[in-house]
Amino acid sequence: MTGHSAKTSTLLLLSIALLLISAVALRAATLSDYASRVSRAITLIDDVQRAYEHESGRSSPEQLAGVNLILVRQQLPEKETVKLAGQTISVDNSWLSPALSEFEKSNGPTERRDVIARIAERLRAIHEHLQELEKVTNTAGTDKDGEKGKLAEILRRPEYLQTAPESSALESLIDRFLRWLNKLIPHPKPIRPGGSAWLSSLVQIVIIAVCLGAIAILIWRFGPRLLSGRRKKKTKREARIVLGERLEADQTAADLLAQAEILAREGNLRAAIRKAYIALLCELGDRKIISLAQHKTNRDYLNSVRDKASLYASMRKLTSSFELHWYGFVPANENDWNEFRAAYKSTLRT
Repeated sequence: MTGHSAKTSTLLLLSIALLLISAVALRAATLSDYASRVSRAITLIDDVQRAYEHESGRSSPEQLAGVNLILVRQQLPEKETVKLAGQTISVDNSWLSPALSEFEKSNGPTERRDVIARIAERLRAIHEHLQELEKVTNTAGTDKDGEKGKLAEILRRPEYLQTAPESSALESLIDRFLRWLNKLIPHPKPIRPGGSAWLSSLVQIVIIAVCLGAIAILIWRFGPRLLSGRRKKKTKREARIVLGERLEADQTAADLLAQAEILAREGNLRAAIRKAYIALLCELGDRKIISLAQHKTNRDYLNSVRDKASLYASMRKLTSSFELHWYGFVPANENDWNEFRAAYKSTLRT
């Protein structure tokens, strides 16, 4: 009886908490409120993540996950409004519910750990930009031009990374070959009485001829095979899924950018920025700079080019702009689209 009463009390308290959270969510939240709820959602997700990483026989992580995911959904409803600089902005959290459903439908602990890690990473990215946005709004006050300038400054923040100097493999190979050849060639010694200078020269000529003949045989034997290997046709490309969007096998980055231009002309600038960002990933994938995969997030793609300083700095700016506008807490205007398109073209020239 006592156990049943305790369980009933726990459910009652949880219901009251959910009702209070729902009542708060009905009002237009401030940017600070929204950031706090994102932070609480991160804490709840982190608890689930730790439960699966340190799973023990005494407690089941599924029980904790069930409660925490309910609270996360209450903290971040799919649609809500946020007040920012005197304006009411529509916030889109609709990505979260399918991600949580994917976690709930996943089978093994390994798969669940991967899904919850991606959710945590995306929430942290949102929270990071919310904090930057809070700093902008707190320092800019009512000066909208100054606020926009500060925001642009955040997006243009450079990354300074040192790159290791590239060594020339060809020069090293040639140097090794010349040193090896130099060891084979007998160096002339001082001619002693009775010695023959022409014999030493003849030996050198014979050794050089043998080496050149050996090289010619290697080229004749293996050269055609190497050339034929390079001429092999590329394997047929299959359809890909990038950031949740299916790309057909014959769909190129140019096609995606053209679709983005159409969306921009129709006034759907937010969708245009997303389409152009996917076009960027598609182009980098075609150039073999990044590897496209269905499970990867925009942060995964950004981190994969961290060793390329110039590209990373440009791509980080585009990624920040994409996150700001696609996640919904900063509306996109014509200037935002023009800047994104210009940065897109500049990035592909690096």
